Amino acid sequence: MWIVRLALRRPYTFVVMAVLIAVLGSIAAFLMPTDIFPEIDIPVVSVAWNYSGISPEEMADRIITLSERTLTTTVDDIDHIESESYGGRGIIHVYFHPGADVAKAIAELSAVNQAMLRRMPAGIFPPFLLQYNAANVPVLQVGVSSPTLSEQQLFDLGSNFIRVQLATVQGASLALPYGGKQRQIMVDLDPEALYAKGLSATDVTTALGLQNLIVPAGNAKFGDKDYLIRVNSSPRTIAGLNDLPVKTVNGTVVYMHDIAQVHDGYAIQTNIVRQDGIRSTLLTIRKSGHASTLNIVQAVKDTLKRIEPTLGST
Repeated sequence: MWIVRLALRRPYTFVVMAVLIAVLGSIAAFLMPTDIFPEIDIPVVSVAWNYSGISPEEMADRIITLSERTLTTTVDDIDHIESESYGGRGIIHVYFHPGADVAKAIAELSAVNQAMLRRMPAGIFPPFLLQYNAANVPVLQVGVSSPTLSEQQLFDLGSNFIRVQLATVQGASLALPYGGKQRQIMVDLDPEALYAKGLSATDVTTALGLQNLIVPAGNAKFGDKDYLIRVNSSPRTIAGLNDLPVKTVNGTVVYMHDIAQVHDGYAIQTNIVRQDGIRSTLLTIRKSGHASTLNIVQAVKDTLKRIEPTLGST
């Protein structure tokens, strides 16, 4: 065979080629990214609409359908659209053709949705745009539990402390924790007191909105010093909200504590997580982009080791 005869005539050339192949192969094997999921180039952008109090049927008919029809005629490179409607929430999954310019598509989606707000029900907010592809899957879950902390405290810890630090891991994407209780300042109205004073829930909302404000008011210069001035009418404590005046009725000032109670509470809990029988919260970490799954998992574990000593003995 000619290749055998060539190798016998030029043995040093083939030795050098074999060594070069071995060296380059070893370098390529060392630098090649390792992963457990294949890369699937199916770009997807989700459009999440929120409108509290609306039924799934109305969400589908008045918001989702209108949005879908507009997107199909104004956004380029759409392969197909899927949608889901829930109570007070609707999600549209827009699938683009492989190789589509996702950054351009997101800009078009944002512009179109902003223009559609005038045709939507009054008071609705612009939707959230979330980008991911078929390879963005959950790769790790972090459970946060404590025998001493409440569910509200666990949710705050997972959402505002652990989640923020894990978000710096390249390729990791974290949503809000499951389980726990999301902290909110609650205003519990007394219907009988409202009726007796001739007030409505709208009056309470208006009073809170007008008096719980921090507004910049410019600056004032005295001599060689320049002072920033702000109008701060926000109470220093939650209990102070109970002393806000709501309205003057028949010459008498009605205060918040006369018709309601303001307290530190939490939103209605819609899911529960238990770890070893104890109420807890759960952080789901997803892979995003082209980062290696194995690298993400290792980086999250290293970050958790740095976070754990700062949590104390709770």
